[in-house]
Amino acid sequence: MGIEQKISELSKLREQALAGGGAQRVEAQHKRGKLTARERIQLLFDPGSFEELDPFALHRCTDFGLEKQRILCDAVVTGYGKINGRSAFVYSQDFTVFGGSLSKVASEKICKTMDLAARTGAPVIGLLDSGGARIQEGVDSLVAYGDIFMRNTIYSGVIPQISVVMGPCAGGAVYSPAITDFIFMVKNSGQMYITGPAVIKAVTGEEVTLEELGGAMTHATKSGNCHFVADNEQQCLEAIRRLLGFLPQNNMEDPPFIDSGDDPNRVDEELLYLVPDDPNKTYDMKEVILRIVDNGDFMEVHEHFARNLIVGFARMGGRSVGIVAQQPSVYAGVIDVDASDKGARFVRFCDCFNIPLITFVDVPGYMPGTVQEYRGIIRHGAKFLYAYAEATVPKISIITRKAYGGAFVVMSSKSLRGDINYAWPTAEIAVMGPEGAVNIVFKDAIDKSENPEETRQKLTAEYRAKFANPYIAASKGYLDDIIDPRSTRPKVIAALEMLQNKTDTNPPKKHGNIPL
Repeated sequence: MGIEQKISELSKLREQALAGGGAQRVEAQHKRGKLTARERIQLLFDPGSFEELDPFALHRCTDFGLEKQRILCDAVVTGYGKINGRSAFVYSQDFTVFGGSLSKVASEKICKTMDLAARTGAPVIGLLDSGGARIQEGVDSLVAYGDIFMRNTIYSGVIPQISVVMGPCAGGAVYSPAITDFIFMVKNSGQMYITGPAVIKAVTGEEVTLEELGGAMTHATKSGNCHFVADNEQQCLEAIRRLLGFLPQNNMEDPPFIDSGDDPNRVDEELLYLVPDDPNKTYDMKEVILRIVDNGDFMEVHEHFARNLIVGFARMGGRSVGIVAQQPSVYAGVIDVDASDKGARFVRFCDCFNIPLITFVDVPGYMPGTVQEYRGIIRHGAKFLYAYAEATVPKISIITRKAYGGAFVVMSSKSLRGDINYAWPTAEIAVMGPEGAVNIVFKDAIDKSENPEETRQKLTAEYRAKFANPYIAASKGYLDDIIDPRSTRPKVIAALEMLQNKTDTNPPKKHGNIPL
């Protein structure tokens, strides 16, 4: 056979690989409102940049008639290319081939891709759409999952890992995305659960639909497993491209600097009036963030979960930063179990990948009550503290209003190696709020007075004027400056520039023992 014939044969085989499970199954995929594995890759990567790996892979199962159904490429498309001009790797499960089920060969392809991503220092994205383990391969398919989990774990904090649930992801398969840094889900098609509705009904008697059990909004609002929700696949893939723009390629690089064109010395008069004079009135911290970051461009993470805490990515003077902030308009911005988990995970991600942390503080304390105590607010709250204390990236905080009790310490304070700590003149820093403090310190005086309520109000006003302000903390060096709210943006950008060569380390150890 001459070279021309061999090239012709190669072309035919490539066409077979590109065909996936065949035209009928591709059509069925489209009828479900879902793209194919390859169509997703084409939308995710820069045009013409994708290079496929192992297109001629074949499964090795010789039982259950599968030896007669050997489809080139098997049930996953793997490879690398460019996203926003930077290298990235991908594995995209192909539901048109055996329902995207994981075989030993499919796992080997995924693991090879992850290994290459780690060796070359580039992000890896998993596009998940699978019926689960390939039953016909038995224990081989279980080992196949274990091989993937192992790489998810050892490459955690080395390269960014993103999971995108665009179809079913059930049983043990869910533990791969659970280990990765971010999970995207598509509404009405992406689903994650350990056991399906039929098993749940048989075991517990509960009746639940697939969407109620493991749909995108369930995981975005209730379990907290999902970080980003998209209305459709195109929107989802575009959001991934946007997220990667904030992230470095690996843990040895800094995030990309992008000249946003927004004046670093810009001041905003509206910041003077966002915090109400009445300390009991709420306001929207997102408006504060949007007015300070470059071009009002803020990519919120975990938007629908633990909404009393805001986390996400932005740029300040062109530098990528992680934002952590209380949301006074939701439970007054109190720290509870879910907010602790959300904040701790985000802080640790930013620290892994050299992303400076900007913290906006307006926190009345930890959530009281038996529900929170029984759920483990002590343990969960300690995660948040641990994450900030452990982080060695530049840490800048701005107290906009309340900073009470242990919550003041947790939120990037000097005690936890906060580098620059600012406060607005509206800040109140104390062991507890004036009302609570007065009720304890002056209990006898209030009880013995002729008009207890009037006395309480008078003492509260005196306490607030004398103690609930930022000047005492500043006089002791716990704050670096009390700043005009309008100058927050230039102050933070100047601090970031000063801290760009910061070096800090933790004691040598295998790893810490965060209170999980």
